[in-house]
Amino acid sequence: MYAIVEIAGQQFKVEKDRKLYVHRLSAEEGSNVEFDSVLLVDAEGKVAVGTPTVEGAKVTAKVLSHLKGDKVIVFKKKRRKGYQKKNGHRQYLTQIQIENIIA
Repeated sequence: MYAIVEIAGQQFKVEKDRKLYVHRLSAEEGSNVEFDSVLLVDAEGKVAVGTPTVEGAKVTAKVLSHLKGDKVIVFKKKRRKGYQKKNGHRQYLTQIQIENIIA
């Protein structure tokens, strides 16, 4: 069984006991969160597609930790103009583990 769910503006394919990284959530570590915007549910070949979401479906997850992602270097240059700009960015992330999918 899997589901397509929208978490913090992004869509993820989730299954039970899968761990994934999402944009920083405001929940505390160790707490449970529910996601109601389930776009698709596949239960052993029975597919339910939402318009735009599936009615009564939700995904529960446990917040494992808050962390920062790897550094991404942004380098801009215009050749022969003497223009160079270097910037770095580290995204704030939350690691969650999917507990249950209710269809």
